[in-house]
Amino acid sequence: MPQLSVIVHGPNTQDHLTGLLDSLVAHPLPDVEVVVAAVGDWARETAERHAPQLQVVPLPDGASDAAARAAGAARATGRWLHFVRAKDGLPPGSPRTVAERTAELPDTVDVLLLDHLRSTWRSSALPSADGPLLVRAGRTEPALADSAYLLRLTPLLGTRVLRADFWRAHEERLTTDDEPRAALAALLLAERVSCLPHIAYEDRRLRPASLPPVTPEQHLAAVDRYEALLDLAQDRPAVYTVLYEIMVRDCLRTFARGAVPEPAAREFFLLAGAAAVRRRPEGYRRPGGPEGVRRSLLEEGAYTRYRAFQAANHARRAVRSTVRTGRRQAGALIRDHQYRAALRRPVDPHLAVFSAYWNRGVACNPGAIAAKLAELAPHIHPVWVVTARNAALLPPGTDHVVPGTRRYWEVLATAKYLVNNVNFPNAVVKRPDAVHVQTHHGTPLKRMGLDQMAYPAAAQGLDFDALLERVDKWDYSVSANSHTTRMWERAYPSRYVSLDHGYPRNDVYCTAGADEVRAVRERLGIAPGRRAVLYAPTHRDYEAGWTPRLDLAALADRLGEDTVLLVRAHYFYDSGLSPLAGLRRSGRVVDVSAYDPVEELCLAADALVTDYSSIMFDYANLDRPIVIHADDWETYRTTRGVYFDLMAEAPGPVARTQDDLTEILATDAWHDEGAAKARAAFRRKFCEFDDGRAAERVVRRVFLGEDEASLPPVLPPEERTPAPAPQEVTA
Repeated sequence: MPQLSVIVHGPNTQDHLTGLLDSLVAHPLPDVEVVVAAVGDWARETAERHAPQLQVVPLPDGASDAAARAAGAARATGRWLHFVRAKDGLPPGSPRTVAERTAELPDTVDVLLLDHLRSTWRSSALPSADGPLLVRAGRTEPALADSAYLLRLTPLLGTRVLRADFWRAHEERLTTDDEPRAALAALLLAERVSCLPHIAYEDRRLRPASLPPVTPEQHLAAVDRYEALLDLAQDRPAVYTVLYEIMVRDCLRTFARGAVPEPAAREFFLLAGAAAVRRRPEGYRRPGGPEGVRRSLLEEGAYTRYRAFQAANHARRAVRSTVRTGRRQAGALIRDHQYRAALRRPVDPHLAVFSAYWNRGVACNPGAIAAKLAELAPHIHPVWVVTARNAALLPPGTDHVVPGTRRYWEVLATAKYLVNNVNFPNAVVKRPDAVHVQTHHGTPLKRMGLDQMAYPAAAQGLDFDALLERVDKWDYSVSANSHTTRMWERAYPSRYVSLDHGYPRNDVYCTAGADEVRAVRERLGIAPGRRAVLYAPTHRDYEAGWTPRLDLAALADRLGEDTVLLVRAHYFYDSGLSPLAGLRRSGRVVDVSAYDPVEELCLAADALVTDYSSIMFDYANLDRPIVIHADDWETYRTTRGVYFDLMAEAPGPVARTQDDLTEILATDAWHDEGAAKARAAFRRKFCEFDDGRAAERVVRRVFLGEDEASLPPVLPPEERTPAPAPQEVTA
């Protein structure tokens, strides 16, 4: 029998489970078993990658914390049980320390109490306030009646290690989704406890904006929680009094934070006040000062007077704050008069604002959604946000606004729908009845959002607080595959709904026919029978400008007259590839950096050569050869950060040098059996939802209000028919 069972339970929220399991399997211990009660497919897949060093108990999506803990405990065989939420962490060496301490404890001890650290999205390893209380208890094994102050420890079940027999004896009372209730009940039910003043748990506080909102009913249930716990302490006066103080303090803090919305706030206040009177210990005296005033008003049920007292305190603090900040604060409160006036107008249910790539024009996922919107919902009028420089390039008849103009602020203020593949400016207000759709513009290989915090070369001074304020405005986030959905969840933690419908811009890869492919090649001047290779490198954050990574003239010479290189620089580089001017006339190297849309270039190409650009994920929908040129993979991975090892999961052959690339393209290696096998695996994983009907699903769900069940189902990759390859068209 192992000494300790570490029971990891819950979903793989924001991918925190991966790091937790990595740390556990890196240092296995003979006296410690790991059981993972994995909720949902992502958690199960993550856990199974670490087998056989741990046991996996798969549970369906939506299984509660209580159910997951119970399922994990049922599988565990250890003498002691340590419940660890999948989002949390275990500091290095803590399982060994806990196992060694539990081995010393007699069966008269039911609970071992641990110290912990706190982490948030912006900070890590913050000390808890529990340390002094645990040190005060020392290595004794008291009954709670003799150490009631231990009830003031942070109510985290992960900081209570439970003797397995104790858990089984009280499982019904401890199995609840209310973690504070379970943590406090464990102490109240224990015959004796022991303390380990050692940091052995990491409590990760997720962004509240990334979690489901707490309902008024849940706040009201907190009062019931304390009343039920007080029943367990009736015969221990010291314990009862401490628990009573915790209840009143917690209720007042919840109310003061404004966590309970009206009208439930009044009900919560009156319910908490009645409990405070009904449960008040005999002879109990309220504290003095403002805290005593608050408690007195609570017990009297004086909701209106409490609000007045609260408002007076807020006013005093506001005056002090205004004096300190002076003119700077006053200036920050001034907003554009036209925008404020427009915000007072009703939202127009028939108006949609679109933007792509920082207002460059009609493109990418927003462009594909707008096109389908015109077909399925012509009553909704689209307006594009475009810079003055790019306005002349818009398709004829496109209604548009230029940033900063009067109409620009008017449409942003009154539109029902706002669709973008980046973000609208910070100043844009999210109105309650407006719908913001974030379409993104690629599947993430490189780290994004909050995951850039550890990579300063990539973040380059990014204001993460401002980023999260923009993310919190999203109602929907469009995704092309499960990998993307999961990475957005961790990179952009908030409450938006993920639309796992595919990328609308990729629909064309399943809907285009031979005529479209032939027409694009003719526009590009690619003669029938010639092989077109699209070369599309990405941006490097660690480089000041575009650095040629290939001698394109030499490559073209080696590949011969039958191959055309279509070269597209990243859109960050407005100057394009001017060094190619001398080669354009030959027709063997064509600079297509300014050619839009990029989807047409993909349709025209027989093969794609790229490095780390997200174009590889889109192009894979065509089921055509892809070659990776990764001359600086180690540098890119270190400076930018990546979500997976492209060298191990490449969609085709990998070239580390120009000679490698030339050899691959000059032989059959670019399209041989091995390349096809790698591409098939890549398509299954990263083209998961792209079946040609993504735009339709988005329009029906967002603009027409259809439910998920009524949308066209996603076809698996093997049942899709990609656009015909150029050799099929020109044969």
